[in-house]
Amino acid sequence: MSSRKIIPIIPVASAPGAPQGVPVVEAANEEMVSLYEAQKKIYPRTVTGLFARWRWAFVFLTQLVFYGLPWLEWGQRQAVLFDLGARRFYIFGLVLYPQDFIYLTGLLVISALSLFLFTAVAGRLWCGFACPQTVYTEIFMWIERRTEGDRLKRMRLDEGPMSLEKFARKGAKHGLWLLVALWTGFTFVGYFSPVRELGAGVASFALGPWETFWILFYAFATWGNAGFMREQVCKYMCPYARFQSAMFDADTLIVTYDAARGEPRGSRSRKAELAKLNLGSCIDCSLCVQVCPTGIDIRNGLQYECIGCAACVDVCDTVMDKMHYPRGLIRFSTQNALATGGTSRQIWRRVLRPRVLVYTLLLGVVTLALLGSLVLRTPLKVDVVRDRASLSRIVDGGRLENVYRLQIMNATEKPQTYRISAGGLEGLGVASDTDVEVGPAESRWVPVRLQIPYGSAASGSHPVHIDVQALGDSAHVSEKAVFLVPR
Repeated sequence: MSSRKIIPIIPVASAPGAPQGVPVVEAANEEMVSLYEAQKKIYPRTVTGLFARWRWAFVFLTQLVFYGLPWLEWGQRQAVLFDLGARRFYIFGLVLYPQDFIYLTGLLVISALSLFLFTAVAGRLWCGFACPQTVYTEIFMWIERRTEGDRLKRMRLDEGPMSLEKFARKGAKHGLWLLVALWTGFTFVGYFSPVRELGAGVASFALGPWETFWILFYAFATWGNAGFMREQVCKYMCPYARFQSAMFDADTLIVTYDAARGEPRGSRSRKAELAKLNLGSCIDCSLCVQVCPTGIDIRNGLQYECIGCAACVDVCDTVMDKMHYPRGLIRFSTQNALATGGTSRQIWRRVLRPRVLVYTLLLGVVTLALLGSLVLRTPLKVDVVRDRASLSRIVDGGRLENVYRLQIMNATEKPQTYRISAGGLEGLGVASDTDVEVGPAESRWVPVRLQIPYGSAASGSHPVHIDVQALGDSAHVSEKAVFLVPR
């Protein structure tokens, strides 16, 4: 967090001993202020309520998927495995190759459109409830509260001198943090290397260098981001906070403070009559600030640091219950609803506005296109590469021959036999073996010799096609190639 004060410089007469013509300058304000100041640590207070329960529900759901998915089996293999070494990507029943990169592109487009849609409707719900940074920060803060205590105890512990108790509590916290971080790093690498083999390697201290590096790197990133940087990642590193304003409008649901009801704020007794005090509903307890993971005051209006976690909503509702005031002083609402006093029904009517409809339409089209492409995809990939060592030659029998190399990729998990044929020129035939066997989820390079009668085609390059047909299956691929006839 930077702090800068501009100090005006005023030239005065040259001082004795100074070079002639060089004025001495003095500051109008002699107090020097550092350009940067230390980041103040935020100590979020524990909060309970509806949105806190939803937040923990997403913590359990996301971590159940993340930690559990690598251990699921599909047949005789890991259900989800991105085998970079073999260039195979297994996702349950799908076997994808690098040539299927278009599906990853479609998935990223769907994720982006979903983010735009959810943000236009209800603000930064992703950030507040499901973002990995939020999820792991919640886990690490839970460990911190269990080892060091709640907000005031943590503040006193940090301000106090080093003692045996402080060392033990800090050591226990960081030890548990490191265990969670290492398990997270291990799980992450388990998506790219078979997790059971990886576990055996860890147990026998026989991990490869790359697996070791990525486990430690991802563990260090988790430990640093969730344990130390926390809200700074959301405020300074994540670009989403910066461009969210382009997706917000006056009808977007955001965490808002009802200033018309809450102001003027001030403390009072629970038994005091609100009408006689000439005060609003806000008792200025500052609990909404104390529970905020980014340390902002929502009463100052919408700020880009707000991640929409609704912790301030839960704690304010608790205070309103104790004061016997209606809930909703801080709530999810829209700027239009606050300005006009709109009801919940009116707010939800404005959900189906043009921006939301466009995002929904685009998301639906891309999703259906991706699903349709996956359903209709041919479980066979073929690449044709010319053999440059022998472009064209005359062979026995007076025939002209071109040699190619075919990479046949079996995208099924059972062995397949493929038949190779060719067409596009009169008399064109395959002189090499036409039937090729490829194992389950394997690829094989096959030399293919195409021949035509010498003199049956004019000199130059001629387009042809090489067909590969799975025997006993409907999978069929036709790839274009060029047959060269020398002069």
